[in-house]
Parts: sequence; C-alpha cells; structure tokens
Amino acid sequence: MSGHSKWANIKHRKASQDAKRGNLFQKLVKAVIIAAKEGGGDPAMNIRLKAAIDRAKQASVPNDNIIRGVKRGTGEIEGAAYEEFTYEAYGPNGVAILLEILTDNKNRTASEIRALLTRNGGALGEAGSVAWMFERKGIIEVVGEKLDEETLMMSAIDAGAEDIEKSGNGFIVTTDSASVLQVREGLEKAGYTIERAESTMIPKTSIDMPNKEKAQKMLHLMELLEEHDDVQNVYANFDISDELMAELED
Repeated sequence: MSGHSKWANIKHRKASQDAKRGNLFQKLVKAVIIAAKEGGGDPAMNIRLKAAIDRAKQASVPNDNIIRGVKRGTGEIEGAAYEEFTYEAYGPNGVAILLEILTDNKNRTASEIRALLTRNGGALGEAGSVAWMFERKGIIEVVGEKLDEETLMMSAIDAGAEDIEKSGNGFIVTTDSASVLQVREGLEKAGYTIERAESTMIPKTSIDMPNKEKAQKMLHLMELLEEHDDVQNVYANFDISDELMAELED
C-alpha cells in the first residue's frame, strides 16, 4: 500500500486522539476559510469547501464555527488573513514529502518546519524538487458490510471513477481530481455509504521502509508534521508492507 493510503488510514484511526490535542478544530476551520475564499461559499458548487465542511463535521466541529469559517472566507466577516502555499521536503531514506501550509505568518512557519525536519532526519527542498513525484487525484472511501467489489467497480466506473482498491473494511475509489463530487453523488445514488471524499496528492513511485526502526522514524516525522498548527496536509512517497505494518500495530 502506498504511503498516501497507509498514512491516510493511520490518520483516520487517530482522529479522536488528535481532537483532544486541541489543534484539529483550528486546522479544520482554517481549511473551510481558505476553501470558501478560493471557490465561494456554496458547497454544492465548491467541492473543496464541501470536503472541508464534511471533515469538520466528522470531527464534531460546532456548526457555528463552520458557518463563521465560511463567512470569513467569503469576506462577510473579518478575521486573520491566511496565506496558502506548499513546501517540498525530504524525510529519512530520501522519502519525498509535500506539505500544504496555511498560515498568517510565513516566516514563522518556515523556521519552525525547517527545524522540525532537521531534528528528525529530514530537510526542506527547493521548489520543484519533489512535487513532480506526485499527482493530484480524487479519493472516495466507501464503507459498509458485505460490499461486492465487482458491483462497486461497475457503479464507480459508471459514475466516472478510474479505479477501486480494497482498504480495511471498505474500498478506496480513485477519480480524476475534478470528478470527485460527480463520482460521490453517483455512488450515493447507487446506495453506497461514503466515509470521505477529497482531492489529494498521490505519489507516482514509492520508497519501501526496510525495517521497523526506519518505518517508526518515518511515521514519527509524519505525526510531528501533521501536529503543526499551520500544516493542513502532509503527503509522502514511503511504503510500508502489510507485514511490517502489523508489527508496528502490535
């Protein structure tokens, strides 16, 4: 399984723990703000905003906070001016890392991320150094009991999806990034339950973690990056075998 999907699954299981740290709500509201700022305040017409609102609701962010976030994004109410940009970096074993940043102080964030990477076997890269190793795709997680892969595949392809992959107790449906909303709606009309649907970055190639120690070091760095208040998303091209993942989860 790719680093993207492995890490996505780990993050999903850790969601309730992250909420207790106190920074998850802030990150989710910031994502709503920037999505509304860029694409407007109507989630029916703005797939990024819909995904941001869905993630916020799943994490139990109060509805009033979400509404205020949308209004701040559209300029209806005032608030901090956030800047969005991407850092390219390297982790242990030469793993490529992309960080999507949302901050009101770019200099502070750059200094903190650089220090965090350096302390944990990584380094910031130059612009263009690793971005070419990733491509933007849509992913939709379908959950439910006794899902039939062939039937789901037919429904997904009919809705415009590219592929499906078994993941835990459900399936990950892959789409073109522009088709996420269309495919989600098609699957929901076919009776499927959608856990999440979003646009993400998927690595074109991956680097295998050779042992438990290396895998733990990489996952620790990913956790530290995710926990930073200004980091919205982290993508990396590491791969952990199912056998090694089982060892880590023991």
